Amino acid sequence: MSEHRTADPDLGVLAAQVLFSVQRELFTALAEQGFDDIQPRAGAVLAYLRADGIRASELARVSGQHKQVIGSLVDDLERLGYVERKPDPGDRRAKLICPTERGLFQMEAAASIMRAIEERHAKALGRQEYAAFKTALHRVADLQREIQPDSRDARTRSGRPGDQ
Repeated sequence: MSEHRTADPDLGVLAAQVLFSVQRELFTALAEQGFDDIQPRAGAVLAYLRADGIRASELARVSGQHKQVIGSLVDDLERLGYVERKPDPGDRRAKLICPTERGLFQMEAAASIMRAIEERHAKALGRQEYAAFKTALHRVADLQREIQPDSRDARTRSGRPGDQ
């Protein structure tokens, strides 16, 4: 039986600790500002929403979520009055997910809260160390995104006999 090591958490555990803590702080502060009807899972849309709109397929790509998940989240946010679907002027067959006035206010509030969170961490670590941390974290995120194999590719790369 292997011993579970808690003294040195792995990348996934550390990333989850940061994510969940930041989400709790962000969504608690948003609720205090009147945006109490959105859940953290909506962040897959809200974090990537642009004032001029974005296609659902692009939201899926940048968030790493399945198109069906994004579609469901957009439906929820549309029902709550944060987004609306509009024809894409570049391709009338496509739709853009655009923030409503309420959505724009939420985006501004979330950006302000996140700036405060980041400022607190920059002060605690020192600006140079925090900047280096964010640079490294961006690099790790980029490297991890490059390794998004489908199940067939994962078997091929495993190097185990019979998986080829």
